[in-house]
Amino acid sequence: MVRGTSAGLEFVFAGRPFDDAWLEMAERLAERPDFYRGSQATAIFDGEPPGDEAVERFLEAVGGYGIALHGLYGGDAIAALAERHELTYLGEPPRPTVANFERKRAARAVVLTEKARSLEADFEGARADIAGRRARGEASVRKPVIGPVRAPAAERTEVALPAAPAALYHRGTLRGGQTLEQFGTIVVVGDVNPGAELIATGDILVFGSLRGMAHAGAQGDAAARVFALELAPTQLRIATHIAAGDGARRPREPEVALVKGDRITIAPYAKMGAER
Repeated sequence: MVRGTSAGLEFVFAGRPFDDAWLEMAERLAERPDFYRGSQATAIFDGEPPGDEAVERFLEAVGGYGIALHGLYGGDAIAALAERHELTYLGEPPRPTVANFERKRAARAVVLTEKARSLEADFEGARADIAGRRARGEASVRKPVIGPVRAPAAERTEVALPAAPAALYHRGTLRGGQTLEQFGTIVVVGDVNPGAELIATGDILVFGSLRGMAHAGAQGDAAARVFALELAPTQLRIATHIAAGDGARRPREPEVALVKGDRITIAPYAKMGAER
């Protein structure tokens, strides 16, 4: 499992063979090779340590994505592993993190009622559809072409102008693994769950809870903003600025994220929304 926290990324190796867990993480990183660039990370091991060659491959791959691994959590064997690879040993694994990981794995084995099985089948179908789209090189929800529009060769008399930014309207919940990308503004009427992603060259507006990742101003517009009725993202990006969710519990109210100075600031919409 790889996840974003207020301190950076966590690679969690618990309850599974190292190679299996890393293969799943590597597939996620490969989907967006530049998304985590510049991030700090730790690795958490709970169980048998991997071999030195496996660790070397892991470190090389993580570095290739621009991620700086600054330490390892684990037992005595991991302490020795960290020393051999000139990494900082951070102590025993954080038990809540490992426990949460195991609890999620155990939850998959719960016996379901007939109604729950029906819902599970629906979700499996949705996941299969998403996997099929990604296997064909398509986005999970919609992937518009961001770039210049050109007429067919047979009809072309001159180069067409670039497409004007437009708004993409999505109604409904965006689940983990789903992505919306737009050359312009994205408007979501519904919740954006953890693991879902919104990427827009303009603003992002969520009439619901934003708990996934949002990247506004994706082509460098630092004046872009992110609005949500509940702003609790795993990660926020505006142009080249990055902020991770801090996990703080704030009153549920409309908020806006924007760049001030050289950092992303979050404020109540009632106070900041009218400034634009």
